Amino acid sequence: MHLTVRKIESMDPTGQIDFGGGEYIAAGRRELSAHQVRPEDKYKWWDLGRGCYFIVCNETLHLAADEIALIEPEDRLLRAGGWHVPLFVRGHLDPVELMLEVGVARLRVKENARLARVRLFRIEKTKTATRASGKGSFRKSKPAKHKK
Repeated sequence: MHLTVRKIESMDPTGQIDFGGGEYIAAGRRELSAHQVRPEDKYKWWDLGRGCYFIVCNETLHLAADEIALIEPEDRLLRAGGWHVPLFVRGHLDPVELMLEVGVARLRVKENARLARVRLFRIEKTKTATRASGKGSFRKSKPAKHKK
């Protein structure tokens, strides 16, 4: 299944994240207007410069409890100079949203363009589960100390 573009939003330049979430502030969004390139075009285009954008897709995902989906960038998006990180998702996403990174000076995106592909996996329950030994497999680093 492909994910297609419904709208594109620019990011407010400031977001904030802290240790416990009490001072968390999500980066703001501002919807970008699409424009017609040629009078005969049925769909409009967004003209994006280098940077990050939120993509709101036309599609929603409703996954069963035993399903997991991988959302990965479409090959043509990569070759055109844009990408988003591959995501594993579970549950319901309504709508699917992606963070698009544009690495070229200019990327034109048409309404309903295919930007991502979804691969669906079914999780099978097994009778025995193997468990990694806790010795040395994961260490929590100490918080950074600030000099005065």
